[in-house]
Parts: sequence; structure tokens; C-alpha cells
Amino acid sequence: MKVLVTVKEVAEAADDFELAEGALDIDERYLEYDLNEWDEYAVEEGVRIAEDDEDTEVVSVTIGPERSEETIRMVLAKGVDRAIRVWDDALEETAFLDVEARAAILEAVVSEEEPDLVLTGVQAADDGFGATGVALADAISFEWAAVVNDLDLDLENDLAHVHRELEGGVEELTDVSLPAVLSIQTGINEPRYASLRGIRQAQSKEIAPYGLDDLGLDAETTESTLSLTSMYEPETESDATVFEGSPEEEADQLAELFGEMGVVEG
Repeated sequence: MKVLVTVKEVAEAADDFELAEGALDIDERYLEYDLNEWDEYAVEEGVRIAEDDEDTEVVSVTIGPERSEETIRMVLAKGVDRAIRVWDDALEETAFLDVEARAAILEAVVSEEEPDLVLTGVQAADDGFGATGVALADAISFEWAAVVNDLDLDLENDLAHVHRELEGGVEELTDVSLPAVLSIQTGINEPRYASLRGIRQAQSKEIAPYGLDDLGLDAETTESTLSLTSMYEPETESDATVFEGSPEEEADQLAELFGEMGVVEG
């Protein structure tokens, strides 16, 4: 069995940041990169499947620049067998890669790898998109289930018994035939930390670089009907009252404010 896990590196901005001058992004100095939270649970689920079935291979796929290999190495250190990283000049020049483009690239990877199961995170922490898994399933004609928070595989019958968390507190139990795409929700498991042994082993594991040409795609794949037109830091408004002075003076100011508000001692 082969499990393909989609992995995205996302940027997190510092509490105090500045926008890059003339660009539609936060200045690189204020960004830290890490594995997308939802993908971390998908990785853990894939590794657990492999631990239960020694014939299972777990492969991760990332659409990202060379910088993302540090994040990919941590995924490999957690038990993923090998990794694929897709990037080239056309992707480098794309300001905004939408769900359709990501699904098209992942569709080509699925065609190469022919997995029995694809696991994705429910959503991405940076752009908030949560449709990649379902869009990919539609493109490759796999059955799918979204927002999965419990998973039990029946490999003899090619079934995935899934528990889904739906709107309004509704929970659903359903069976999905393999091959399938499942988007994994946080809380389905407890992601492991990478061990020192795993980190050492990850250094020798393969990260295969792919360009669009290698997947039979071209720059048109990155074209999108969506575009990022502006970015700004919203102004904050606050009615907070700040008291200054000694503790006694601050207490007097607070008492005066309560009096103005009509608050009296009980």
C-alpha cells in the first residue's frame, strides 16, 4: 500500500511586522516558516498506518522552494519514507497559487505515484483555503471524505471507516472505498516529535525535485482567475482607558470611572 501525504510549509508573522516595500507580502525579516498545522496531523496518520502495516510506504509531496526542504526533513524525521518537492521558475514567478493550480499539480504527482490513499490537511494556516483535498479528489476521480477526525482502515476490503465532524456539531460515520482522498482534522491523533534517530535518518532519505516539465505540465498550470491585489495592516480602534500613576492613584481613577458609569457599591 502507498500513502501520499500533501505537506505545505506556511509562514507565520511576528507580532510586530512591516509590509515589504512595493510588494504584496510581509517583509521576509518578520516571517518564520514551519509545517502547516493540519498537515502535521495528516503526516502522523500516514506514519501510524505504516506502523500498523509494514508493507505500506508513506510519501510526502510539497509545492515549495528549496527553503522548504528544512520543513520536509522534519516530516521525514517523523517517519515518512521519502519526499517529493515541486518547484521551478514558473512557480517562483507566481504571486498567488490557487486551489485549482495546486490540485492540477498534485493530480500529476498522483498519476506518477499511483497511491492507494491520499491524506491532506483540512486547510492551510496561511491563506485559509480548505478545498485542495476535495478538488484533488474530483480531478483524479477518487472517493473522498473531508474533515476526518477518526480513521480505521480495512485493507482486506479496501475500505476506510471514517468519522467526520460536520457543521452544527453533527458527526457522521461512513465508509469510503479505496483509493480515496481524506482531509484530516486536527485532534485525530497526537503528532509525534522527531527523535534524534529519526532526524539523523532523515538526512539520507530522498527528496526528489520535480519541475512542472517533469510532471507533463507547463506555466499555464499556474494561471489563476484569482489574484492578490493589495495587502495592508488594518488600523485598530480601541476604547480602552489607560490609568497612569501609583497604585493608589490608579485605584482612585478606576473608582471615578465606575462612578461615571453608574456602578455603585453593593
